[in-house]
Amino acid sequence: MTYPSKLLKFAAFRWDGVPIRQYKTADAPYRGVTRQTLLGEGSGEEAFNFLTRYFEVEPGGYSTLERHRHPHAVVVIRGRGRVILGDATHDIAPFDCIYVAPGVAHQFRASGDEPLGFLCTVDRERDRPEVIE
Repeated sequence: MTYPSKLLKFAAFRWDGVPIRQYKTADAPYRGVTRQTLLGEGSGEEAFNFLTRYFEVEPGGYSTLERHRHPHAVVVIRGRGRVILGDATHDIAPFDCIYVAPGVAHQFRASGDEPLGFLCTVDRERDRPEVIE
């Protein structure tokens, strides 16, 4: 069975027809984060070995400090913030690219008056996060 190609229309940092989901459902420490899975979960996309997701962190919000055995490729497309990568913390802004290596603790924090938004590509098959407290 062949599925058609598709186009996801973008407006105001959201994509039409793509549900906005809670960042996490588990009891993990985070604040003000949502996600949309853009590519890799739709009909006919099972052949992709990856998922492309959009995360949005509201001002003052942050993702969970965690690590995985799989890598992440991140491209910031909105706002400003800080990323923790292991023992280092870096300022981030639109079009900065971040590689999170396997096993490295990481966290994204929004700073400023607008949300921090970024695209994140990960392996389709991946391990569960190890939350760092």
